[in-house]
Parts: sequence; C-alpha cells; structure tokens
Amino acid sequence: MRKSRALAVALVTAACFTDIVALGVAVPVLPDLGRRLGASPAMIGLLFGSFGATMLIVSMPMGAISDRFGRRTPMLSGLVALAASTLLFSYATALPTLFAARLVQGAADATTWVVGFALVADLYQPDERGRVTGIILGGTSVAYLVGPSIGGWLYQIGGIRMPFLCVTAMAAVTTLGYAWLDLPTHRAPTEAVPVQKLIRHPQVLTCSIVVLLMAATMTMFEPVFVLFLQDTLHVGPARVGSVFAAAAVANVVLHPIVGRLADKWGAGRMAGIGLLASATALPVVALTTSFQMAIAVCVLQAGAFALVGSPSLSFMADATSNAGLGSFGTAYGLYNAVWAVGLLAGPPTGGYLYEQVGFPRLTLGWAAVTALVTISLPVFRSQRVKVSL
Repeated sequence: MRKSRALAVALVTAACFTDIVALGVAVPVLPDLGRRLGASPAMIGLLFGSFGATMLIVSMPMGAISDRFGRRTPMLSGLVALAASTLLFSYATALPTLFAARLVQGAADATTWVVGFALVADLYQPDERGRVTGIILGGTSVAYLVGPSIGGWLYQIGGIRMPFLCVTAMAAVTTLGYAWLDLPTHRAPTEAVPVQKLIRHPQVLTCSIVVLLMAATMTMFEPVFVLFLQDTLHVGPARVGSVFAAAAVANVVLHPIVGRLADKWGAGRMAGIGLLASATALPVVALTTSFQMAIAVCVLQAGAFALVGSPSLSFMADATSNAGLGSFGTAYGLYNAVWAVGLLAGPPTGGYLYEQVGFPRLTLGWAAVTALVTISLPVFRSQRVKVSL
C-alpha cells in the first residue's frame, strides 16, 4: 500500500491541496488586512506577487536536488516551510511581517509543486500524464473552494489568526502522511543536468512562454478583481471568498476532463485554446454590475484557466522527454521559475494599471496582449508525441 502509485498521487494531491488552501485563504484576507495596515493598491499587488521572489530562487535548485537525492526530503521540507509561513501570517501586525510570511510561502510553494509533479512524471508514461495531472488539479481545485470561502468567513468570525492556524494544522497532517509514503526510486540521472539545453529546446521554450502568460494573467486578475469588487460593489471578504469558491467548483469538474483531452488532442493545443478563452473572457469581467454577475464571470475566467493548467504541466514533461532528458525535477523547477516571473510581474503591474487606467481598460488591453502572443506560438500545430522513458 505504501508503495502504490495511487497513494503517491493521493499524497501529492494532498500536499498541493494544502498549499492552495494557504494561498486561497490569503485572497480575501490580505487585501483587507493590507489596507488596514496602510497599504495602497499597488503595495497590495506587490504583496501578492512578493512570494514569487523566493519561488523563483528556490524552484530550480530544489528540482535539481530532488533529481539527485530523491523526492522525500525536499517535499517534507516544503511542507514544514508551509506550516511556518502560515504561523507567521497569523501573528502579523505590520507590513514587513506580511511580506516575510509571503516570501516563506513562496519557497514552500516552489518545493511542493516542483517535487510533487516530478514524482508524477517519474511514475507515469506520457500518454497517462494528462489524465493523472488532471486528477491532481481537480482535487486541488477543491482547495480553491475551501481556501477563500473558509478563509473569509473565519477571518470575520475569529480574526486574522483563525484561518491561518487551521492551515498550519493541515500542513502538519499532510507532512505526516508524506513521511509515511514509501517512495520508489526515481529515474533521473545523477550527473549534472544540462539546463541550457533544456531551455533551448523549442517545445520547452514554447511551454515556458505559455506558463509565463498564464501566470501573469492569473496573478494579475485575482488582487485587482478583489479591489474592483470592493470599490464598485462594496463586497466584503466573506462574499469575495464566495465568488472565488464558485469558480473553484467549475475547476473541480473541468481539470480531469481537460487532462484526458490533453492526452488525446495534445497538451500544447489545449493550452493555446485556454489562453484564447481567457483573452475572450477578461473584458467581460469588467462589465460586472452585481454580486451574482461577479460569480458568473469569475466562473467563466476560471474555466478558461483550467484549459491551460493541466495541459501545460503535461506539456512540460513531454517536452523534457523529447529533449532527451529524464530530469523532471529540473524541468518542473524551470516551470515553477517561469511561473514565478509571471507572479512577480503580474500583481504589481495589475495594481499599478488599476490605479492609472482603471479596471475596464486594464482587462481589455491585457486580453489583446494575451491573444496576440498566443496566436504567434506554434501550440496549435503541436501533436502529442508518445515516447518511452
């Protein structure tokens, strides 16, 4: 039982689930808390994006470490860091403390996702990865439902400490479960990984651009949409959590379906469709005039993001295999590092543009950028390549 692939997938899902709950709790809480501590919209955007700094620094080294020495110790260290960051959030009384907690959270996120999906790539063949990745992301999407909604309500009921202490307990339980798992020997080479060769591979480069665009769009959207709801509809943290929870329900259903479609039609093609769908949905978000409409457009945008999520993860593993490498830890380290660049750029840019041009022009302009870049990529010509590892 401890050696089964299904159990390994379940525990990877649990680790990512806990990480997403921690991030989800922050969505309705941090904008309100940041404003109470004197933060401007641009500063709130910087706070949301700040954990991308440690995510960028930690991702590739931790992926390489897991390739050389195994997946267990890096994953356990990431879960411990996640528990520590949520404790720090719960006792934050000043902006520097919030930023410190966010930075530790970035290191934890980098580790759990990089090592977790490297383990999945070790265990499953290319024609299975989309399905398994979709299952994992479908399960973790429940965290988007739990995180913002529970985070917003617990914040109003018990204050800042209650939601983050709950996440700390979740991280502790997940750590014990992962420590119990008997991991199989990974297949990555022990010699130094030629990272530059990996980056220069056309499919890896294309996947990296897709990930960058998706990360910047998603992380720009979340904080400015919360600010837009607060400024125009006067929606509080609890109702903001409900908006994002509704979107999470759609993701729970869509991710497994999209993962199977990626196996059948090609991961790159599915990711391209998702980016174009997101570009179409973004301008509609700015037309929100009621709480009910906010839920509808958030579900629409979340559905578009689901079309990119699991295919992009499968796309990276396939591209790594096609490059002649089995170092999935390094590959997903690159994936996470690119995601971190988008994360660093997205929220601060979104916060600044929100102040300067307003939400409608921001969404329309970014939709045009997303569509143009996506059309220029070769994703719609990509075919699924089946190889044996």
